[in-house]
Amino acid sequence: MTAEPRDTTVAVIGQGYVGLPVAMRAVEVGYNVVGIDLDPRRVSSIGSGTSHVDDISDEQLRAALESGRYRATADYSVADGFDVAVITVPTPLKETLPDLSFIESAAHSLAPLLKAGAMVVLESTTYPGTTQELLVPILEEGSGLTTGTDLFVGYSPERIDPGNTKWGLRETPKIVSGTDPASLARVQEFYGSLVDTTVPVSSPREAEMAKLLENTFRHVNIALVNELAVFANSLGVNVWESIDAAATKPFGFMKFTPGPGVGGHCLPVDPSYLSWQVRRKLGKNFRFVELANDVNDNMPAYVLQRVSRLLNDSERSLRGARVLLLGLAYKRNTGDIRESPALHLVDLLHEYAADLSAVDTHVEDHHWPADVRRVSPQDVDYADYDLAILLTDHDDIDYEGLQNASITVFDTRNRLRGAHVERL
Repeated sequence: MTAEPRDTTVAVIGQGYVGLPVAMRAVEVGYNVVGIDLDPRRVSSIGSGTSHVDDISDEQLRAALESGRYRATADYSVADGFDVAVITVPTPLKETLPDLSFIESAAHSLAPLLKAGAMVVLESTTYPGTTQELLVPILEEGSGLTTGTDLFVGYSPERIDPGNTKWGLRETPKIVSGTDPASLARVQEFYGSLVDTTVPVSSPREAEMAKLLENTFRHVNIALVNELAVFANSLGVNVWESIDAAATKPFGFMKFTPGPGVGGHCLPVDPSYLSWQVRRKLGKNFRFVELANDVNDNMPAYVLQRVSRLLNDSERSLRGARVLLLGLAYKRNTGDIRESPALHLVDLLHEYAADLSAVDTHVEDHHWPADVRRVSPQDVDYADYDLAILLTDHDDIDYEGLQNASITVFDTRNRLRGAHVERL
């Protein structure tokens, strides 16, 4: 149920996997929301009521549009005089270095639109110090306002987990911070209206570090089980059974599972921001991150090695082999293909001139990799292929049909059983 309208305008910069859920929740609790995105295709799609984010249904988006309190645009001037701005733009790596150009561009565009008393919150993942050292100077210089007096600035790291039906934006505790006590109070008040629980910390640096810590923790532990899977296979050990057995321990252990690599914005990118900052500021190497990067980056090559071996056992080579990829997105039940290990595997398979087809109903056509034939689940005939590789275990994959077929399958997600199935 939508709350009573509030006389507050919220500009959400970026309408992707983070920004669109924030915008929808803000509309739901009564704010007037301007969603700003520089991708005209995305703006057009949103305006027509078609959601490109798996966690936001078309019905939810259309309800927001029909309320008259949400619109998507590529024009910053539509948000002139806003009360709150939330920046949710990408922070990718560019030739292994942090690329903050999207944050800088958003800040420069917002600064002339600031009015006294406005608040700007950064949600994009970045290294400790970005909010105070980069964002604040741009906003102050472009607006003539002073942080803590007539401008309020904070950092609240996004914790969106695409496809998670239990822990959405509202249910997940939100870390909040401000550059000063007044800013923190404003940031906490705003997010307190969106989520069930806020977690205040003393400054944006601690909040920025907390986000990097969360993702570095996952990255390192996934690397651990990935390397363990490689060694376990060579030792003749069922690593999946060992992990399940270890997970019965009610303390001192958290279950992580191996896979074909890591993807999305968070795991391949965020730990490198922390590693870069440590090296830049302290002249030290963050060895855990660098080792995790090495292990996880090499998993697609390991999958290729195992697949090649399977084909060789059938007296086939990769060259010209008809390979069916099941799932291209980096995460189950999402269409997010950013940094997906499947894309790295596609490149490796192309180097060996394999003939590639793929099934993934979640990935949009304009994100589909070139030279990979798209096949709908209804049209799959496993007899047409020499090998199938399960890369992303979407719920809509026909696991029963796949398991009952005679095709050889390399399963990187531990979803299948059978004499013709080999698991990572």
